[in-house]
Amino acid sequence: MFEVSSDSIKTMNMIEAINSALDNMLERDDNVVILGEDIGYFGGVFRATANLQEKYGKRRVFDTPISENGIMGVAVGMGAYGMRPVPEIQFADYIYPGLDQIVSEAARMRYRSAADFISPLTIRTPFGGGIFGGQTHSQSPESLFTHMSGVKTIIPATPYDAKGLLISAIEDNDPVIFFEPKRIYNGPFTGYYDRPVEPWSKHDASQVPEGYYKIPLGKANVVREGEGLTILAYGTMVHVVEAVVKEQNIDADVIDLRTLLPLDIETIEASVQKTGRCLIVHEATRTSGFGAELSALVQERCFYHLEAPVERVTGFDTPYPHSLEWAYFPGPVRITTAIEKIMKD
Repeated sequence: MFEVSSDSIKTMNMIEAINSALDNMLERDDNVVILGEDIGYFGGVFRATANLQEKYGKRRVFDTPISENGIMGVAVGMGAYGMRPVPEIQFADYIYPGLDQIVSEAARMRYRSAADFISPLTIRTPFGGGIFGGQTHSQSPESLFTHMSGVKTIIPATPYDAKGLLISAIEDNDPVIFFEPKRIYNGPFTGYYDRPVEPWSKHDASQVPEGYYKIPLGKANVVREGEGLTILAYGTMVHVVEAVVKEQNIDADVIDLRTLLPLDIETIEASVQKTGRCLIVHEATRTSGFGAELSALVQERCFYHLEAPVERVTGFDTPYPHSLEWAYFPGPVRITTAIEKIMKD
């Protein structure tokens, strides 16, 4: 990571950090362009692209029709001819019409052309619940993309990580899906608590350098260290897990995966071999969720070190409910129950 002087540090929420990353890359590289629905003059539904069109012009930051398939197709073509497009899908729930362009074109471009062409596009999209968006604005489809060969999948949990990972994604020569947990867009997660979660033990991750810096893809962050249990999470769930661990004074390694693909399996393996127990927490539905892949990997690599079966706390196998959102959302009660179970075995 590039060193940045302390006088260039600023308190940012995740939206501001993403905007700063885009600003940095538009300034550094003329081949970077941003496209999507309402991302220009309006600055995006969540304001992640605010003021960028005014600063860089309509040729670099431009609105598109309401056509996810068209957005993806244009971005793939731009990438093949030397540009670095950053398309925004307004909600992850809307990404499905563009899925064929991602799966059949972007993900295969390097392989099918024997590296004559690449597809260096970064697809930004807000995902997950916690804002009462209902079944069509709260989905977590990350596991679909980890199943695709040729696509990288990133999910930041803090403003600091969001900016550094987004810059790395834009500079990467492969297509990247950059999921942004909208529940924590505007500040610390509070969830079931009447107060913000305390700052992270290693550093306050809302303190973000205003300049250019990168966080390498494929490297997890050990948020909190412990001896009795390994907890794997990403996105909003990192904050929920950390709040539970602090509240209950649980001796646990809390690992923020940050990138699902490439996955930092070495950090996971080392932690589980140390603790002998593993809990996986994610918001997406349980069946075929990414937690199932993590569970299989832990079992394959750490079987003789495990003192108890791997446990998962996830969303349910239903559409995301509006009126019962907090019952669906994996929270302190369900996480605490799973921890008590795994520690008894």
